[in-house]
Amino acid sequence: MAATTSASAFRLVPSSFEIRSHNNNNFPTSKSFNIRFPRRKNSLCVSASVSISNTDVRTGPNDLVASLLSKVVQTDGGVLLQKEEHKEVAEVVQELQKYCVKEPVKCPLIFGEWDVVYCSQPTSPGGGYRSALGRVFFKTKEMVQVVEAPDVVRNKIAFTALGFLDGEVSLKGTLKALDTEWIQVVFEAPELKLGSWKGQYGGQSEVKLRITYVDEKIRLGLGSRGSLFVFRRI
Repeated sequence: MAATTSASAFRLVPSSFEIRSHNNNNFPTSKSFNIRFPRRKNSLCVSASVSISNTDVRTGPNDLVASLLSKVVQTDGGVLLQKEEHKEVAEVVQELQKYCVKEPVKCPLIFGEWDVVYCSQPTSPGGGYRSALGRVFFKTKEMVQVVEAPDVVRNKIAFTALGFLDGEVSLKGTLKALDTEWIQVVFEAPELKLGSWKGQYGGQSEVKLRITYVDEKIRLGLGSRGSLFVFRRI
């Protein structure tokens, strides 16, 4: 994608030529320098300001993927990010979605084992276990989703309870394509393991997710309630 430039200021000044590169996304990449020419009679010089979008400078999906992962990895699924940092993630995701394959639901790259590295609403994956109160008692070790051909989805959250007892919650669901981008997964009742104890609780649940990008490294999803998910292939 070509970099987009816009003349944000243009004026005439004597004997100076100035170019400023402004970073619209507040990244520390802007530079400013002056080029001066000898003064001549009746001469005019130009000072111009050129704006370059930093998102466009990071051309191509590979750069965007690297940038996105650098923002979301090791953030406890997004819990540790501030509001402005969530906004930065959303901006990169918006650009990356432009490179999504056509009909991602039919793309074989959706299958595999995925680490859930980010959610814009961190309590969305895991429910009560990931709530502010739940995180006091349950420390998340990993959140994994496995998508198996042709239509099986397995979610697992592994945690440590009270600082010493290992446990996990797992769900098995059936995937159904709603169109070329949206999928629906109907999960069976969740299974809880706590130490040597194991049992099921609750009932069935259902989620809908739009696949907005997928490649060999990551997958992006948008929940029906607006939650943004970033999955990294394991």
